[in-house]
Amino acid sequence: MEYKELEVWKESRILVNNLYEITKTFPKDELYGLTNQMRRSAISIPSNIAEGCGRRTSADTLQFSHISRGSLYELETQSYLALDQNYFEIKQHQILLAQILKCKKLLNGFINYYKNL
Repeated sequence: MEYKELEVWKESRILVNNLYEITKTFPKDELYGLTNQMRRSAISIPSNIAEGCGRRTSADTLQFSHISRGSLYELETQSYLALDQNYFEIKQHQILLAQILKCKKLLNGFINYYKNL
């Protein structure tokens, strides 16, 4: 299957785009701090899914999927840090966490599929 057809890749792109919208409102002095780090973590999610699918073996696909999952957890933590700094509203945070959870579930399903090959 082509990675662009994967639901997890599509949903992680949505997560990236939504995160970019949210972080546009962060303070300008955070541009090279938390804003940049959150964006890099988010971008890593679909990027590593794609890279893993482009590799030759299931083991490689699994390795990059685990990296992607790590980036999801990293982004989740960073979202709490941004909330602690009052960079966005609780409602926005809840929406972001729901998107992260959706991606976690899809990615875990994808990982489990490859583990059983």
